[in-house]
Amino acid sequence: MEIKTYPNPTFQIRPTKNYRSILISKVREIIKKVKINGDSALKFYAKKFDRCSSWKDIQVLEEDIESSIKLVSKSFKKSIEQAYKNIEFFNLNQIYHKFIRLKSISGVLCWYKTFPIGKVGLYIPGGSAPLFSTVLMLGIPARLAQCKNIILCTPPNFSGNIHTNIIYASRRVGIRKIYKTGGAQAISAMTFGTQSIPSVDKIFGPGNIYVTIAKQILSQECLVSIDMPAGPTEVGIIADEISSIKYVADDMISQAEHGTNSQIVLISPKKYWGESVKKELNRKIYNQPKRFLVKESFKNSCIILVPSLEEGLDIANQYSPEHLILNFLESDRYSEKIRNAGSVFLGAYSPESVGDYASGPNHVLPTKGYARTFGGLSMDSFLKKISFQKLSKEGLEKISETVKTMSVSEVLNAHAFSVQSRIRNKNND
Repeated sequence: MEIKTYPNPTFQIRPTKNYRSILISKVREIIKKVKINGDSALKFYAKKFDRCSSWKDIQVLEEDIESSIKLVSKSFKKSIEQAYKNIEFFNLNQIYHKFIRLKSISGVLCWYKTFPIGKVGLYIPGGSAPLFSTVLMLGIPARLAQCKNIILCTPPNFSGNIHTNIIYASRRVGIRKIYKTGGAQAISAMTFGTQSIPSVDKIFGPGNIYVTIAKQILSQECLVSIDMPAGPTEVGIIADEISSIKYVADDMISQAEHGTNSQIVLISPKKYWGESVKKELNRKIYNQPKRFLVKESFKNSCIILVPSLEEGLDIANQYSPEHLILNFLESDRYSEKIRNAGSVFLGAYSPESVGDYASGPNHVLPTKGYARTFGGLSMDSFLKKISFQKLSKEGLEKISETVKTMSVSEVLNAHAFSVQSRIRNKNND
């Protein structure tokens, strides 16, 4: 892991290599094949990418769900319940009034109604780890928002099955339509629909670079709505010589094990301390079951030396990470300076891992700097607001001159006429 000093002419947080143009062409080919060939394309890609040798049914059958639930341990079920309650509680407190009437002036009444998005598709990554926690993060707010049609796509394993933990979590949040497909092909299937998978209005969930690019392409072409660009994962950590080297190293390794494209940026004002963290990482890495993934993700990562914590916070806001850990004294006070981050973890006892699973806030967060313009997933993501307005004759008369002046100034005279014609004829209706 490289140690960089800020500022210098070559300073860059993110890797300079960019294969995006190559990836886009590959993803477009997948999208095209799924659109034309439907289920047969999904089966082809399951064999190619997931090395799935057996793939009889695209949808997980009810008997498979029931048999899978029996295999789940009591300790896992207990853990799911605590996480479920915390996530549900956090989301319940995001529910706003569904109906508000406002009177701007006498005779002008405006209001909005909140509606759930009708058809939503949840994408759950498989890959190196079956992310059943993402089922809770997506499924709980979708259910609380009262979305009527919820489907879930996730990659199958070699045997053509879905991990029992994902099936159990899906059943716990009330999702019954589970489909065995992943990657860009799953995003395409939920966009266009296939013989087995219905199309949806909006797609949610993180994924690898192929999933993220597919979501962006299909959203930009106005074929489906998406939550946000989410993935691959990243974390920024600000720490100083008072921070525990062990805790910081543990947080860095825990994020690195997500995959080879993960990124960790440690920001510190002390050079010798940064060197100590690097030594601790080298010591611990060999005890990791996923040490290959950790080593590869460390190639994308770096330690940045800054003159002070204040400048470290400036770097963090420039980086705009998915996760940001402030592991130093007075982290609460300094957190007021944070403007760009998906989710922030304060103090020595707030590891990012708790946010991934059970503390309550959502772990589906913007990556690659999109935290400058996107927030994390919330109840609002599954809802839409429709505004209504009703004017009396008197109300229209009171606002007519304003509308006339503004519309004529924009050279939209017909707008003015549509108001003035009603004012002139108000006594003849």
